[in-house]
Amino acid sequence: MNKKRKATGFTIIEVVLVLAIAGLIFLMVFIALPALQRAQRDTQRKNDLSRAVTALTSYTSNNRGALPTDTAAGWNAFTTSYLRVGGDMFADPTGANYIWVTPAVPATVATSTFSSTTPNISVTVGAVCDGEILTIGQGARKVAFQMKLEGGGITCASN
Repeated sequence: MNKKRKATGFTIIEVVLVLAIAGLIFLMVFIALPALQRAQRDTQRKNDLSRAVTALTSYTSNNRGALPTDTAAGWNAFTTSYLRVGGDMFADPTGANYIWVTPAVPATVATSTFSSTTPNISVTVGAVCDGEILTIGQGARKVAFQMKLEGGGITCASN
């Protein structure tokens, strides 16, 4: 009586196939992860601009409608007084402090004031946001904040 022994276990093809599928899954995760992190940082930047608009409203209420002086130093003082209250930090998600920029020519904000290495917030007095675009000449008490996003584009918030 010849009994055939049945081999148990996996063939080499099955093992290679499972490893290839697992490798593809890991590859997809590692490709998607940086994009998700970038989107999360951009969401934080948008929230920071909204927070700046709220703080500006509080500042103008406390100062009889006056805005901070139209210089980077004036906006840095505004940050210290109204955005860093109680140990709360107002900084870029990368850890660097935001740099307030007051462009000399507001129409060139999108091209000249943003750099890829520093987290700049452009402040334009007398403007409001229309999507990513500034509408100039909207009154002396209107302020538009713009910031370049890491994932591309510019976000804008105004009071």
